[in-house]
Amino acid sequence: QVQLAESGGGLVQAGGSLALSCTISGVTFSNYALGWFRQAPGKEREFVAGITWSGSSKYYADSVKGRFTISRDNSKRMVYLQMNSLKPEDTAVYYCAADSEPGVVACTYVAGYDYWGQGTQVTVSS
Repeated sequence: QVQLAESGGGLVQAGGSLALSCTISGVTFSNYALGWFRQAPGKEREFVAGITWSGSSKYYADSVKGRFTISRDNSKRMVYLQMNSLKPEDTAVYYCAADSEPGVVACTYVAGYDYWGQGTQVTVSS
């Protein structure tokens, strides 16, 4: 079965950086988009970044544009999220997700993704 596993979360001071990774296994489909989402306590899960299969198109939430960078390595079946200039409001559990529906765009909403990891905690102290 398809499994996604995030790593790289932790505690960092405001202004610092963290790099998240996500390993994808058990995939039997191709041309799939990948995304990162986050969920803070008491809030709904929200889109952070998405990337198409080729990596040529990337999408970001306005709140992270210019600070976060999504990338992927299809040969390793991994997706990454480089987070710079972190703010306390970035504190959340971060999830990677895969969209099994082939397409040329990456969805920016939760319902667009079929498979999810368990999440990794990112805490930014002020």
